[in-house]
Amino acid sequence: MKIAVEGCMHGDLDNVYATLLHLEKVENTKIDLLLCCGDFQAVRNERDLESLNVKPKYRSMNSFWKYYSGQEVAPIPTVFIGGNHEASNYLWELYYGGWVAPNIYFLGYAGVIKFGSIRIGGLSGIYNARHYHLGHFERLPYNESDIRSIYHVREFAVCKLKQVGEPIDVFLSHDWPLGITDYGDWKKLVRHKSFFEKEIQEKTLGSKAAAELLDKLKPPYWFSAHLHCKFAAAVQHGEGGSVTKFLALDKCLPGRQFLQIVEIESHPGPYEIQYDEEWLAITRKFNSAFPSTRKPAQFGDILLDLQDRQWIRNKLRRRGIKPFDFVQTVPAYNPSVPMLNSSFYGHHRNPQTESLLELLELPYLLDNAPESRELAQSPMPSFFRDKSEGSQRTLEDDGDEIPIDDIDDIEDDDL
Repeated sequence: MKIAVEGCMHGDLDNVYATLLHLEKVENTKIDLLLCCGDFQAVRNERDLESLNVKPKYRSMNSFWKYYSGQEVAPIPTVFIGGNHEASNYLWELYYGGWVAPNIYFLGYAGVIKFGSIRIGGLSGIYNARHYHLGHFERLPYNESDIRSIYHVREFAVCKLKQVGEPIDVFLSHDWPLGITDYGDWKKLVRHKSFFEKEIQEKTLGSKAAAELLDKLKPPYWFSAHLHCKFAAAVQHGEGGSVTKFLALDKCLPGRQFLQIVEIESHPGPYEIQYDEEWLAITRKFNSAFPSTRKPAQFGDILLDLQDRQWIRNKLRRRGIKPFDFVQTVPAYNPSVPMLNSSFYGHHRNPQTESLLELLELPYLLDNAPESRELAQSPMPSFFRDKSEGSQRTLEDDGDEIPIDDIDDIEDDDL
């Protein structure tokens, strides 16, 4: 299976797909799947721009809206995770994952799917110690603080991913696992990005949560983006243990290293995106601990058992393993008609999410309903708590024409 891996999309789908189609033609090959490592920017209309953490003067519709509206169709199946520059209002609708447009699938805030025989996992967002142990308290319309915290990785998502026991072939994260530079040519990296050196030396460059998942899951491939440069590393897990090939890529700009083709062994097709049985079992088991306020998730002694897996297996046998169909939830951008009607502004219950929760026999916990907030609380004690996190601060000095990397807070910047 040939998989194209792309760094930060920044809404430039037209150019990325054009590049891939050109590669297919000149190399007489077929690319089976595109993976994007965040900053995808699934902006459907002008309203979505208000939930995008970018200075207003740099907000642009770009090209995703064409694929959402049906004007264009993704020529290659596409799977992506969220970064720190996203239409967060839209991705929240699909917290558990789903189609953002035909043939373009969001892995969710955390998720695992199958593509053919390949198992793909991912963690959306970036790490920030201040918000890691909190729940998802942000609600529309986002204020200046919430628009920066909505995409911060939460302990709840990481703990769910730590429950995965079956092998994962490919894992995606937006920011790099903490300490990954120890396994590659970091001296070459700092020659290009000199401001990384201090953080590399202090071991603060990267995500502690991602590093924990790398150590736990040990996938053969791990792809990231965020820092807008190409960096490769190989992590051996213990003496004589398995090796994870790590690759970070740049953003889509001329002359930049934003794309890589990787060939991974797999069974013959058909190559289709499918629900993952183990992940659905984890999702169902942990949903009662979903933290919809500032209070941390309360897990207690939640553990999967064989009955959980069998319950999911029986459901999927009856219903099928393909995700629920894409549904538009708001009007698409129309360049000839300015958007004046705000009646559809606010949180929308995406039919894909509702259908998945109905399949799993779970309540809907993503909006402001009081019963949702009550269900998300539990008297059980929290676990996986670590009070030793430091903050991460990185600065981008590419000299790009459009400084898309808006600085959050100087004390713990999110690149």
